[in-house]
Amino acid sequence: AQQPGTPLSDQEYRQFFRSLRAARRASTACLLRALYGCQNPLVRKLDEYENHGVIPEGPICSELPGTPFFPDFCTFSFYRCTRKKYFIKV
Repeated sequence: AQQPGTPLSDQEYRQFFRSLRAARRASTACLLRALYGCQNPLVRKLDEYENHGVIPEGPICSELPGTPFFPDFCTFSFYRCTRKKYFIKV
């Protein structure tokens, strides 16, 4: 079992995003995020699942070259959505 608040392992990410692999599904999740924000229960559930049950509080470090830091997980997730880099992890 992983520590609460830590990101998923590579294998866990593959499982997590398996249902979102189609860009259309991932963009739908991003549309929900854009329309309802990070406090939406469904969006929060996805964020919690992605981080072993606890949404990390900022700052967030990512694997994105040139943009390694974000003030919080919500900002990181919005960035992923707007750049269509759906599967980048923290």
